[in-house]
Amino acid sequence: MPKPYPEEFRRDVVEVARKGQAPLRQVAKDFGISEGCLHNWLKQADIDDGARPAITASESAELRELRKRNKQLEQENEILRRAAAFFARGAAPKMKFPLVLDLAADGIPVAVTCRALGFTTQAFYKWKKSPVSHRDWDNAHLINAAYDIHHDDPAFGYRFIADELTDRGIGAGENRVHRLCSQQRLWSVFARRRGLNRAAGPPVHDDLVCREFTAQAPDQLWLTDITEHRTSEGKLYLCAIKDCFSNRIVGYSIDNRMTAALAVSALQNAVALRAPAATIVHSDRGSQFRSREYLHALSVNGLQGSMGRVGACGDNAAMESFFALLQRNVLDRQHWTTRTELRLAIITWIERTYHRRRRQRRLGRLTPVEFETINQPALAA
Repeated sequence: MPKPYPEEFRRDVVEVARKGQAPLRQVAKDFGISEGCLHNWLKQADIDDGARPAITASESAELRELRKRNKQLEQENEILRRAAAFFARGAAPKMKFPLVLDLAADGIPVAVTCRALGFTTQAFYKWKKSPVSHRDWDNAHLINAAYDIHHDDPAFGYRFIADELTDRGIGAGENRVHRLCSQQRLWSVFARRRGLNRAAGPPVHDDLVCREFTAQAPDQLWLTDITEHRTSEGKLYLCAIKDCFSNRIVGYSIDNRMTAALAVSALQNAVALRAPAATIVHSDRGSQFRSREYLHALSVNGLQGSMGRVGACGDNAAMESFFALLQRNVLDRQHWTTRTELRLAIITWIERTYHRRRRQRRLGRLTPVEFETINQPALAA
């Protein structure tokens, strides 16, 4: 595209042509321009001088500037309107750059969008070259792992999640885990912070027991629950499984953490000892019994789950009565110094005293082991 002639040169040519000392063709030839170009310059000069009615050059330039400014204002208005709708969806401030791409596809220049949204074009093009930073990539993997851990055991807060991430080979500080879990609203079901939904989770099973804690045969109905007790080293948790036919504890597991693995371990121990078939396993609505690991253990072993209501201790009263008996006879008898000391005391009382020495009137003044031994031939017959 040829460059425009300087304004001073145009004025000089027009001045020479207006004197009329030579024909316009000769003037154009002398100055090296076409005759049509000279006619146009003379016409525009007459308009600028007011000799001919039309838009002057200054007015034309001003009009072009106003049109340009009007177009720019329309673009900025569209940017702000689209940005309000974009951020209303909850997009983080650092995610303005995808909006720039959307607006650029609609014909709005990148420079205008960046100026209206308050950041530089260099920052946009740097993001465009690498949309996902290594930090964001690592955070995404960390959040996925945290979701898996929390789904397995909803009782886990960010501290337990940070510990589990370390065991899985994912290095992350506790503050970073807390920040990401807060962003994703991953909190323990036991959290008591303002504004959190503290309602109990939905039941994963129906109540198949309805407070009828009786069974006509062994391994027909099991009850399970978790209890805790303090020691000088910290808390110790016991998950026990009770057979309603003989009141025998058919499986238990003891650990210093109340996780889904505790309930799964107790269930697996009971299955290994009794080999049940189509047994109903009744529990409360604790997070350990609603976890994915526990539900998988029930399904794999062919067991049927059952759950009571929230805040209704009577829905699992038979299991609560066993824990009350354990509380009086073992847990509250003395102050326990170590977890190992309390663990041995619990195991000894269950296996030696409760199973083989303590007679129960509901069993005809027999111990659970005696009651099963006597009734097994009759049931087999």
